[in-house]
Amino acid sequence: MSTILSVICAFIIFGAVITIHEYGHYRVAKWCGIKVYEFAIGMGPVIYRKKGRETDFTLRALPLGGFCRMGEDEEAQDEDINAFRNKPVWARILTILAGPVMNFVLGFVLAAVILLIDGKYVSTVIAQVEEGSSSALSGLTVGDEITHVNGMKCFTANDIVYALSTDEDGVLDFTVKRGGEKLAINGVHFDISEDENGQRTLCYDFKVEARKLTPAQFIPQTCRKFLYYSRLIYLSLYDLVRGKYGLNSLQGPVGIVSVISQTARETNFDPSYLLDLAMLISVNLGIMNLLPLPALDGGRLVFLFIEAVRRRPVPAEAEGMVHFAGFALLMIVMLIATFNDVKAIFIK
Repeated sequence: MSTILSVICAFIIFGAVITIHEYGHYRVAKWCGIKVYEFAIGMGPVIYRKKGRETDFTLRALPLGGFCRMGEDEEAQDEDINAFRNKPVWARILTILAGPVMNFVLGFVLAAVILLIDGKYVSTVIAQVEEGSSSALSGLTVGDEITHVNGMKCFTANDIVYALSTDEDGVLDFTVKRGGEKLAINGVHFDISEDENGQRTLCYDFKVEARKLTPAQFIPQTCRKFLYYSRLIYLSLYDLVRGKYGLNSLQGPVGIVSVISQTARETNFDPSYLLDLAMLISVNLGIMNLLPLPALDGGRLVFLFIEAVRRRPVPAEAEGMVHFAGFALLMIVMLIATFNDVKAIFIK
């Protein structure tokens, strides 16, 4: 029974994040007077349809995303004055931006809700340093607020964990705030352990302080949590581009649903963990869609910005061909990710 509930929970979270994204496009399009022909969640064959006054609301069989069909092609441009391509460029830019922005808004709201549920946060202030440890000998002491590790700004304790876990030589440079002044503490050595699988783990010898959430800290900590997740996604994307991770590390919708359902079971449906995961997925969707790649919102924005500069649109046929090629490539990547997902389920 728990397995069924966890899968249902996964589909609800994944579906909600996609719906919020598409609703952003839909709402701003309507505000700008752009006709939305179809509001779809999923891809492939339609399994449910509800006709609105001018919009078909559909649920499709494949949970691979969603779309708002607004008359972007040349035929719709000729037939309908309210089609997407017949509206001013500023209205189209706002409409395209609205989807990712809604994902960021959802991520920020979820960060606030998580903090309210927990009632506390883990600070970047050192609460304990092992006596005689490398940290203590290097100069780190109780009460120091860690602001940077290896030059990276630390918004939350998770940033410190990320910097420690991704370091390769076990030697790190810290910047701390002590008594209102910033101090550089460089060359802090940490031991590195290695298990039988060759997995290396940095053994850090200090702890940071958990604090009760106060009204004064609510908004700052919400912003810090949101910024941590946003930067984590950018860093992961950068690592993927520079080859630190291979294509076999990619995950698609099947993998996302699998991770959510597994987290639900292992945490006994703890709302904080599930909301944390939903926040990560929402911010990730917003950032990925802003990448300047064909078929994504970012790719469409590139053509709109070109039109704004040239003062005339790129021909619909040419733009359509670019997006089609991008969509085909995206589907290939999706197939690879889905293969990885299925393999991970059946081959441990």
